[in-house]
Amino acid sequence: MKRRILLAVSILLVFVGLAMLIAPRVSNQVGKQIAHSTIEDFKSLKSEATADEITDEKRSEQSKINQEHQGSQKSGETELGENRENIPKIIKPDFTRLYMDSIAYNEALKQHQAELLINEQAYQKPSLNLSSYGIESNVYGYVSAPSIGLELPIFLGGNDDNMALGAAHMTYTSLPIGGKSTNCVLSGHSGYIGRIFFDYLPNLNIGDEIVVENYWNTLTYQLTRKQIYKSYESAACFITDGKDLLTLITCISDGHGGFDRFYVIAERS
Repeated sequence: MKRRILLAVSILLVFVGLAMLIAPRVSNQVGKQIAHSTIEDFKSLKSEATADEITDEKRSEQSKINQEHQGSQKSGETELGENRENIPKIIKPDFTRLYMDSIAYNEALKQHQAELLINEQAYQKPSLNLSSYGIESNVYGYVSAPSIGLELPIFLGGNDDNMALGAAHMTYTSLPIGGKSTNCVLSGHSGYIGRIFFDYLPNLNIGDEIVVENYWNTLTYQLTRKQIYKSYESAACFITDGKDLLTLITCISDGHGGFDRFYVIAERS
Protein backbone atom coordinates (compact mmCIF):
# COMPACT_ATOMS: atom_id res chain seq x y z
CA MET A 1 0.00 0.00 0.00
CA LYS A 2 2.81 2.41 0.91
CA ARG A 3 4.53 1.68 -2.40
CA ARG A 4 1.34 2.47 -4.31
CA ILE A 5 0.97 5.76 -2.47
CA LEU A 6 4.60 6.67 -3.20
CA LEU A 7 4.13 5.73 -6.86
CA ALA A 8 0.96 7.83 -7.11
CA VAL A 9 2.70 10.79 -5.47
CA SER A 10 5.68 10.42 -7.82
CA ILE A 11 3.40 10.35 -10.87
CA LEU A 12 1.52 13.38 -9.58
CA LEU A 13 4.77 15.29 -9.07
CA VAL A 14 5.87 14.44 -12.60
CA PHE A 15 2.60 15.78 -14.00
CA VAL A 16 2.86 18.92 -11.86
CA GLY A 17 6.42 19.47 -13.05
CA LEU A 18 5.41 19.03 -16.68
CA ALA A 19 2.49 21.38 -16.21
CA MET A 20 4.78 24.03 -14.73
CA LEU A 21 7.05 23.72 -17.75
CA ILE A 22 4.32 23.67 -20.36
CA ALA A 23 1.82 26.16 -18.91
CA PRO A 24 3.95 29.32 -19.42
CA ARG A 25 4.63 28.35 -23.04
CA VAL A 26 0.98 27.69 -23.70
CA SER A 27 0.00 30.90 -21.93
CA ASN A 28 2.52 32.91 -23.96
CA GLN A 29 1.31 31.36 -27.20
CA VAL A 30 -2.29 32.21 -26.32
CA GLY A 31 -1.20 35.73 -25.40
CA LYS A 32 0.65 36.14 -28.70
CA GLN A 33 -2.46 35.03 -30.55
CA ILE A 34 -4.61 37.52 -28.66
CA ALA A 35 -2.13 40.31 -29.46
CA HIS A 36 -2.06 39.24 -33.10
CA SER A 37 -5.86 39.25 -33.29
CA THR A 38 -5.97 42.69 -31.65
CA ILE A 39 -3.51 44.01 -34.23
CA GLU A 40 -5.49 42.46 -37.09
CA ASP A 41 -8.64 44.14 -35.76
CA PHE A 42 -6.71 47.42 -35.67
CA LYS A 43 -5.58 46.96 -39.28
CA SER A 44 -9.13 46.26 -40.34
CA LEU A 45 -10.31 49.42 -38.62
CA LYS A 46 -7.40 51.35 -40.13
CA SER A 47 -8.69 50.56 -43.61
CA GLU A 48 -11.62 52.83 -42.76
CA ALA A 49 -9.23 55.58 -41.68
CA THR A 50 -7.38 55.33 -45.01
CA ALA A 51 -10.65 55.98 -46.81
CA ASP A 52 -11.50 58.83 -44.46
CA GLU A 53 -9.22 61.40 -46.10
CA ILE A 54 -8.41 64.49 -44.05
CA THR A 55 -9.51 67.33 -46.30
CA ASP A 56 -9.06 71.07 -45.87
CA GLU A 57 -12.78 71.35 -45.17
CA LYS A 58 -12.54 68.83 -42.33
CA ARG A 59 -9.48 70.59 -40.93
CA SER A 60 -11.41 73.86 -40.90
CA GLU A 61 -14.36 72.18 -39.19
CA GLN A 62 -12.07 70.65 -36.55
CA SER A 63 -10.37 74.00 -35.98
CA LYS A 64 -13.77 75.54 -35.25
CA ILE A 65 -14.56 72.74 -32.75
CA ASN A 66 -11.21 73.25 -31.02
CA GLN A 67 -11.85 76.98 -30.70
CA GLU A 68 -15.26 76.34 -29.14
CA HIS A 69 -13.70 74.02 -26.54
CA GLN A 70 -10.87 76.46 -25.83
CA GLY A 71 -13.36 79.27 -25.38
CA SER A 72 -14.96 77.40 -22.49
CA GLN A 73 -11.66 77.15 -20.62
CA LYS A 74 -9.97 79.59 -18.32
CA SER A 75 -6.79 81.23 -19.52
CA GLY A 76 -3.73 79.00 -19.08
CA GLU A 77 -5.69 75.77 -18.59
CA THR A 78 -5.34 72.74 -20.86
CA GLU A 79 -7.57 69.84 -21.91
CA LEU A 80 -4.66 67.42 -21.84
CA GLY A 81 -5.74 64.09 -20.40
CA GLU A 82 -9.44 64.92 -20.15
CA ASN A 83 -12.00 62.45 -21.46
CA ARG A 84 -14.22 65.08 -23.10
CA GLU A 85 -17.41 63.48 -21.85
CA ASN A 86 -19.44 66.26 -23.48
CA ILE A 87 -18.61 64.89 -26.94
CA PRO A 88 -21.29 62.35 -27.90
CA LYS A 89 -20.24 58.81 -28.75
CA ILE A 90 -20.46 57.88 -32.40
CA ILE A 91 -20.88 54.64 -34.27
CA LYS A 92 -18.58 55.29 -37.23
CA PRO A 93 -15.01 56.04 -36.09
CA ASP A 94 -14.11 59.70 -36.50
CA PHE A 95 -10.47 59.37 -37.51
CA THR A 96 -10.20 62.94 -38.72
CA ARG A 97 -11.19 64.41 -35.35
CA LEU A 98 -8.93 61.94 -33.55
CA TYR A 99 -5.98 62.93 -35.75
CA MET A 100 -6.55 66.64 -35.28
CA ASP A 101 -7.01 66.22 -31.52
CA SER A 102 -3.82 64.13 -31.37
CA ILE A 103 -1.90 66.92 -33.09
CA ALA A 104 -3.42 69.47 -30.70
CA TYR A 105 -2.53 67.24 -27.72
CA ASN A 106 1.11 66.97 -28.79
CA GLU A 107 1.36 70.70 -29.46
CA ALA A 108 -0.09 71.60 -26.06
CA LEU A 109 2.22 69.08 -24.41
CA LYS A 110 5.26 71.04 -25.61
CA GLN A 111 4.16 73.86 -23.34
CA HIS A 112 2.68 71.95 -20.40
CA GLN A 113 4.58 68.66 -20.06
CA ALA A 114 6.80 69.76 -17.20
CA GLU A 115 3.83 70.69 -15.01
CA LEU A 116 1.80 67.58 -15.89
CA LEU A 117 4.37 64.77 -15.87
CA ILE A 118 5.01 64.89 -12.14
CA ASN A 119 4.65 61.30 -10.86
CA GLU A 120 3.92 57.70 -11.89
CA GLN A 121 0.18 58.15 -11.38
CA ALA A 122 0.16 60.85 -14.07
CA TYR A 123 1.01 58.24 -16.70
CA GLN A 124 -1.99 56.05 -16.08
CA LYS A 125 -5.14 57.85 -17.20
CA PRO A 126 -5.62 57.58 -21.01
CA SER A 127 -4.54 60.73 -22.82
CA LEU A 128 -7.64 60.57 -25.04
CA ASN A 129 -10.91 58.67 -24.61
CA LEU A 130 -10.96 56.68 -27.85
CA SER A 131 -14.55 55.57 -27.33
CA SER A 132 -15.64 59.18 -27.86
CA TYR A 133 -14.21 58.84 -31.37
CA GLY A 134 -16.05 55.58 -32.04
CA ILE A 135 -13.08 53.31 -31.19
CA GLU A 136 -14.06 51.00 -28.35
CA SER A 137 -10.87 48.91 -28.24
CA ASN A 138 -8.63 51.64 -26.75
CA VAL A 139 -6.03 50.58 -29.36
CA TYR A 140 -4.18 53.47 -30.99
CA GLY A 141 -1.82 51.38 -33.11
CA TYR A 142 0.95 48.84 -32.66
CA VAL A 143 4.71 48.74 -32.17
CA SER A 144 7.08 46.22 -33.72
CA ALA A 145 10.80 45.49 -33.61
CA PRO A 146 11.53 42.81 -36.26
CA SER A 147 15.02 41.93 -34.96
CA ILE A 148 13.59 40.61 -31.66
CA GLY A 149 10.18 39.44 -32.87
CA LEU A 150 8.32 42.16 -30.97
CA GLU A 151 4.80 43.04 -32.11
CA LEU A 152 2.34 44.46 -29.60
CA PRO A 153 -0.79 46.63 -29.74
CA ILE A 154 -0.54 50.11 -28.21
CA PHE A 155 -3.11 51.01 -25.58
CA LEU A 156 -3.59 54.53 -24.20
CA GLY A 157 -2.71 54.85 -20.51
CA GLY A 158 0.29 53.43 -18.65
CA ASN A 159 -1.75 51.36 -16.20
CA ASP A 160 -1.57 47.69 -15.16
CA ASP A 161 -4.63 46.66 -17.17
CA ASN A 162 -3.12 47.91 -20.43
CA MET A 163 0.34 46.54 -19.67
CA ALA A 164 -1.20 43.10 -19.17
CA LEU A 165 -2.34 43.23 -22.81
CA GLY A 166 0.46 44.94 -24.72
CA ALA A 167 2.45 48.18 -24.88
CA ALA A 168 1.02 51.06 -22.85
CA HIS A 169 1.33 54.67 -23.96
CA MET A 170 2.36 56.77 -20.98
CA THR A 171 0.04 59.74 -20.64
CA TYR A 172 1.57 63.23 -20.87
CA THR A 173 4.14 61.96 -23.34
CA SER A 174 3.60 62.53 -27.06
CA LEU A 175 0.98 60.46 -28.84
CA PRO A 176 2.59 58.17 -31.45
CA ILE A 177 2.00 60.24 -34.58
CA GLY A 178 5.55 61.54 -35.01
CA GLY A 179 6.71 65.08 -35.64
CA LYS A 180 9.45 67.41 -34.46
CA SER A 181 9.71 67.96 -30.72
CA THR A 182 7.83 64.78 -29.79
CA ASN A 183 8.75 61.86 -27.57
CA CYS A 184 6.29 58.97 -27.43
CA VAL A 185 6.96 56.78 -24.39
CA LEU A 186 5.68 53.20 -24.34
CA SER A 187 5.91 50.99 -21.29
CA GLY A 188 5.81 47.18 -21.20
CA HIS A 189 6.34 44.33 -18.75
CA SER A 190 9.36 42.06 -18.45
CA GLY A 191 9.26 38.80 -16.52
CA TYR A 192 5.48 38.70 -16.62
CA ILE A 193 4.40 35.14 -15.81
CA GLY A 194 3.21 33.37 -18.93
CA ARG A 195 3.73 36.30 -21.32
CA ILE A 196 6.59 37.92 -23.18
CA PHE A 197 6.22 41.66 -23.69
CA PHE A 198 9.37 43.85 -23.54
CA ASP A 199 11.62 41.06 -22.21
CA TYR A 200 13.95 41.11 -25.22
CA LEU A 201 14.52 44.88 -25.40
CA PRO A 202 18.12 44.45 -24.11
CA ASN A 203 18.82 42.31 -27.21
CA LEU A 204 18.22 45.26 -29.53
CA ASN A 205 21.31 46.77 -31.12
CA ILE A 206 22.11 50.35 -32.05
CA GLY A 207 20.63 51.05 -35.47
CA ASP A 208 17.87 48.44 -35.22
CA GLU A 209 14.49 49.52 -36.53
CA ILE A 210 11.46 50.01 -34.31
CA VAL A 211 8.21 50.65 -36.17
CA VAL A 212 5.02 52.29 -34.96
CA GLU A 213 1.86 52.05 -37.03
CA ASN A 214 -1.11 54.23 -36.18
CA TYR A 215 -4.39 54.84 -38.01
CA TRP A 216 -2.81 57.23 -40.52
CA ASN A 217 0.78 56.26 -41.24
CA THR A 218 3.79 54.07 -40.44
CA LEU A 219 6.70 55.58 -38.50
CA THR A 220 10.15 53.97 -38.64
CA TYR A 221 12.68 54.78 -35.91
CA GLN A 222 16.32 53.73 -35.48
CA LEU A 223 17.63 52.80 -32.05
CA THR A 224 20.21 55.35 -30.93
CA ARG A 225 20.71 54.62 -27.24
CA LYS A 226 20.12 52.02 -24.51
CA GLN A 227 20.27 53.13 -20.90
CA ILE A 228 19.48 51.93 -17.38
CA TYR A 229 17.94 54.48 -15.02
CA LYS A 230 16.63 54.41 -11.47
CA SER A 231 12.84 54.45 -11.10
CA TYR A 232 12.91 58.09 -10.01
CA GLU A 233 15.02 59.22 -13.00
CA SER A 234 12.62 60.22 -15.76
CA ALA A 235 14.45 62.84 -17.84
CA ALA A 236 14.41 60.56 -20.89
CA CYS A 237 10.59 60.69 -20.90
CA PHE A 238 10.55 64.37 -21.71
CA ILE A 239 10.44 66.02 -25.12
CA THR A 240 13.74 67.05 -26.72
CA ASP A 241 13.38 70.17 -28.84
CA GLY A 242 13.51 69.43 -32.56
CA LYS A 243 13.74 65.63 -32.21
CA ASP A 244 11.18 62.95 -33.15
CA LEU A 245 11.73 60.27 -30.49
CA LEU A 246 10.28 56.93 -29.46
CA THR A 247 11.16 55.63 -25.99
CA LEU A 248 10.44 52.10 -24.77
CA ILE A 249 10.67 51.32 -21.04
CA THR A 250 10.64 48.10 -19.05
CA CYS A 251 11.67 47.01 -15.55
CA ILE A 252 14.83 45.04 -14.80
CA SER A 253 16.26 43.78 -11.53
CA ASP A 254 18.74 46.09 -9.83
CA GLY A 255 20.38 43.13 -8.10
CA HIS A 256 19.28 44.26 -4.65
CA GLY A 257 15.67 43.15 -4.60
CA GLY A 258 14.37 46.23 -6.39
CA PHE A 259 13.87 47.32 -9.98
CA ASP A 260 15.58 49.75 -12.29
CA ARG A 261 14.20 50.92 -15.63
CA PHE A 262 15.68 49.83 -18.95
CA TYR A 263 15.25 52.48 -21.65
CA VAL A 264 15.45 52.03 -25.40
CA ILE A 265 15.57 55.39 -27.18
CA ALA A 266 15.02 55.58 -30.92
CA GLU A 267 14.90 58.52 -33.31
CA ARG A 268 13.18 59.21 -36.61
CA SER A 269 14.97 61.44 -39.09
